[in-house]
Amino acid sequence: MNEVSFIKFYTLQVKIDSLKGKKLALYFSASWCGPCQQFTPTLVEAYNELAPKGDFEIVFISADEDDESFKNYFLKMPWLAIPFSDSEIRDHLDELFKVQGIPHLVILDESGKVSCESGVEIIQEYGVEGYPFTPEKIKELKEQEEEARRNQPLRSILVFHSRDYLISSDGKKIPVSELEGKTVGLYFSLSSYKSCVDFTRKLAEVYEKLKAQGEKFEVVFISLDDDEEAFQQSLANKPWLALPFKDKCCGKLVRYFELSTVPTLVVIGPDGKTLHSNVAEAIEEYGIQAYPFTPEKFAELAEIEKAKEAAQTLESVLVSGDWNFVIAKDGAKILVSDLVGKNMLLYFSAHWCPPCRAFLPTLIKAYQEIKAKDDAFEVIFISSDRDQASFDEYFAEMPWLALPFGDERKASLSRKFKVRGIPMLVALGPTGRTITKEARMLVMLHGADAYPFTDEHLKEMEAKYEEMAKGLPEKIKHALHEEHELVLARRMVYSCDGCGKGGNIWSFYCEECDFDLHPKCALKEGEETKDDEKDESKPGEGWACDGEVCYKA
Repeated sequence: MNEVSFIKFYTLQVKIDSLKGKKLALYFSASWCGPCQQFTPTLVEAYNELAPKGDFEIVFISADEDDESFKNYFLKMPWLAIPFSDSEIRDHLDELFKVQGIPHLVILDESGKVSCESGVEIIQEYGVEGYPFTPEKIKELKEQEEEARRNQPLRSILVFHSRDYLISSDGKKIPVSELEGKTVGLYFSLSSYKSCVDFTRKLAEVYEKLKAQGEKFEVVFISLDDDEEAFQQSLANKPWLALPFKDKCCGKLVRYFELSTVPTLVVIGPDGKTLHSNVAEAIEEYGIQAYPFTPEKFAELAEIEKAKEAAQTLESVLVSGDWNFVIAKDGAKILVSDLVGKNMLLYFSAHWCPPCRAFLPTLIKAYQEIKAKDDAFEVIFISSDRDQASFDEYFAEMPWLALPFGDERKASLSRKFKVRGIPMLVALGPTGRTITKEARMLVMLHGADAYPFTDEHLKEMEAKYEEMAKGLPEKIKHALHEEHELVLARRMVYSCDGCGKGGNIWSFYCEECDFDLHPKCALKEGEETKDDEKDESKPGEGWACDGEVCYKA
């Protein structure tokens, strides 16, 4: 798109001559779009830093549905816009730049040629460092990042522009150079997460012990909070250092270490190289024993863990001091010793959790069928409920045993089995050793037939499934999906687009369209079927949002 054909679309309040020779970013966005609302403040911040250069401008092209929404949203922006009334121009630009989702940022160079079509990703990843947003500049930044990874001094991680210091809880500035030659933990945390609050206490305990032993270990707190008061409270009275609140380096480090969860403690060795991407779980499980977080130390811990698992019994799992019992429906105490020799399922769940409530009927059905065949089987409910009343209400629906509400064993069991989400189902064999931590998926797939969850049994089932498929065609054409052939495929769990019911194991499947048919629906043309329509909310007419990008429907 050349310069003349573009600038004629600007509002009359902006003279054409004032835009000549500038780099222009076309910002396709809308007030109803959640991802746009999240990205706009980031773009405003970058724009305000670049504005003094005088050679960069942004133009807002709205996908709003009415003039009032457009105006209210535009008030948050310090740049220009195509008038809302110029719908033909806005539609033309959408088509010209093939806009399929928003937020979308196209950057044009001084001659009006497109220099970058992925401006949103570039701004999110590099901010103003990406300026002038040319392919050459982005290539240069990526090469610098790769070089930094290969030769990673501590300064390259923690020094940013003119800031070469960290701050202590009392506000003092501590030079980054004082950490060189030490093992450094980069602690990514969010004060609103209970898991972060709990881990902070554990980390502080480990930190104090290591310092008391004279170890050269430091922690740098990297807050992901948006509220400065929350940041100050998180840092208050802590023994470690921190990046300043909302420091530009925070976002850079989140991307650099590909942060996917919090709490995360990245460990940097004395040479500045990354020793481990996240030792939070190891600290929770082993405490000070995990130090110095080297591959050799983790290999040693793995051997210890392997030996523990080999010696694991039901009593070693469920008995802790005087806590040597579980409870029945009537509140009676059942000694753990009375359960030895049984196949067990530990059911981590909670009443407030919708997936838990959805899974419960499936588990109850499987439990009753298994119990009818083998009385040497039991389930123990391990609750994450928030109060006794919720626990009582939920436990009343279950036909099995439970740990008492608030039982201190719950925390240690969650750590032992690495419970990161619920519902979770852990299977223990008659000796008390762990058979699988994936029993929930097995019950969803196979119901009671998954019992006793051993590898040998699952191999037998696999042979049966292969036998089931022998009489089925490899490919079919079907009236419900005329666009493509449907291929016989192994599918864990799916919803049949013919009858709308759930299915597993085998499906006639179109990967391109994510379309499934039960074999019985696919092969019985005369059987009544219906489209499984999904009621997707559309925040803007003709659009659908997936949480990160809003797409044209």
